[in-house]
Amino acid sequence: MKVFNEIGSYFLLMYRVFSRPEKKQIYWRQVLLEIEKLGIHSLGIVAIISVFMGGIITLQLTYNMTSPLMPIYLIGLGNRDTLILEFSCTILSLMLAGKVGSNIASEIGSMRVTEQIDSLELMGVNSASFLILPKIAAVVFMSPILFILSVFCGIIGGLIAGPLSGVLTIAEYVGGIRSFFVSYYVTFSMIKTLVFGFLIATVPAFNGYYVQGGALEVGKASTRSVVNTSILILFFDLVLTQLLFK
Repeated sequence: MKVFNEIGSYFLLMYRVFSRPEKKQIYWRQVLLEIEKLGIHSLGIVAIISVFMGGIITLQLTYNMTSPLMPIYLIGLGNRDTLILEFSCTILSLMLAGKVGSNIASEIGSMRVTEQIDSLELMGVNSASFLILPKIAAVVFMSPILFILSVFCGIIGGLIAGPLSGVLTIAEYVGGIRSFFVSYYVTFSMIKTLVFGFLIATVPAFNGYYVQGGALEVGKASTRSVVNTSILILFFDLVLTQLLFK
């Protein structure tokens, strides 16, 4: 019964978030601040991790596909499709659930335990919309940008690691990247990225908004939000793959 209560509370909170927004000028300023805090500050870590992962994927493919029966372009092709279909959307979202999600949960949870949210309610402000909607807009807006950056950096990482391994040349790697490109893979991953971005913003916000107690409970809510968001990302990854690849 607790699970159904949590689900019901989540949807009621989302109704409050979207039902009565405040002035657009206030939201525009808040969205820009959240884009900088939650999105721009994540560019560096996304780029670094993607470069290394692109290199690792390429090396793994290189060591496991050195057969004369397999064309060499499959290394570049495999790296590209792995980045597009799974790493740069799903695995990257799991990482952002830890970085961005914990930030959102701890920020809103701290405002709850210090009674700042109660003060907003007393002033007649829709606190749910004022605090959560800009975060949703910022994360959903930045998620496709981070996805594109991740794919690009991953391909660059493979471009560095592949030729260094001595198994293939830059021309062979680039040829693999350009071979048999399926544009629907990008559309599919963009859809997943937008859904995951919504989850990364809303689930931690829900856990932080309803936290009760003190600093210890805020920490627990932050940890719980990361776990719940990660589980939901994997669940929706399975569901969306089943639905969109039929």
